Amino acid sequence: MREETPPSDVPATRTSPLPNSRTFDKEASAVHEQRITFTSDGETLVGTLFRPEGATGPLPTVVAGGGWCYVKEIVLPHVGRIVAEQQIQFLGFDYRGFGESSGERRQHIDPWEQISDYKNALTFVEHRDDVDPDRLGVFGISYSGGHVLILAASDPRIKAAVSVVPVVEGYDNMRRAHGEIAFAHLEAAVISDRRTRATGGAETSMPMSSSKPHAELSTWPFPRINEVFSTLQKSGEAARHQHWSTMESTELLLNYSVFPFLSRVVDTEVMMIVAEGDNITMWDREIAAFNAIASPHKRLEILPAVSHMSLYSDQRDTNIAATKAAAWFSTSLGKVDIGAS
Repeated sequence: MREETPPSDVPATRTSPLPNSRTFDKEASAVHEQRITFTSDGETLVGTLFRPEGATGPLPTVVAGGGWCYVKEIVLPHVGRIVAEQQIQFLGFDYRGFGESSGERRQHIDPWEQISDYKNALTFVEHRDDVDPDRLGVFGISYSGGHVLILAASDPRIKAAVSVVPVVEGYDNMRRAHGEIAFAHLEAAVISDRRTRATGGAETSMPMSSSKPHAELSTWPFPRINEVFSTLQKSGEAARHQHWSTMESTELLLNYSVFPFLSRVVDTEVMMIVAEGDNITMWDREIAAFNAIASPHKRLEILPAVSHMSLYSDQRDTNIAATKAAAWFSTSLGKVDIGAS
């Protein structure tokens, strides 16, 4: 398997704050980017809508949130621009408590709140004049790759879903990632935080990852995660990223599983993209989850010589996954011509 590209090779992208709208040109195609806001359970969420330049009338639309501690500038713009080439709109957004979105409890990752944010994003877009409400899709990567599988089972408005290197079973994932000894320390830290909060004390936080996992406890004990996300933040591509979450976020992860939902995915068209070199979210369990999806309308793509983190650090790998996602949405949601109404 190929070694991951060093963080210094991460391509530089926009470093200035996103204005209300802009146009992105990629070879012969152009994509219009618009900053939008919508309400989710009383919070104001901020997103970027990617629409093919020159398109008129309602289009199929895909909604996307990020993974653990993500902001909308991580990966989603690259995917959104490639999906838009298929004459499909793409909305990437910040969850409550992250990035530009409101939320008093910052950096708290509740998967069920994030899934609700997805559903409220779908409700927002289905009422827009430029959206075809009968052709809606969802995209997710890493933690949100699991979310979109749950959404495919629980929201009948969704006609197509793409799940990239998903988290499918939190407990097994954490136990394997940490190893028996460190996992015991993780469980002890989670219980200590719960006891503190129960008696009125301040909640504790946990690093997303650490450059020294043997010396510092973190949720995802992989130095490569720390390297890549640090580079994304320092380069300005994801300046709003903060590399920590509430300790309760990790407790919620330990109780997270997509498996109870998969038999309910009956007619939704689902693509799962698995990285051959993924040692972070367990490619073998991802494939087990794919096999448990009831729908016959599904496709598994395995990316050779690609790892979980190279999807962030190597633009080539990002583009491969994004192109496969775009093709799936084009087929599942139906491609329309520019100017069609």
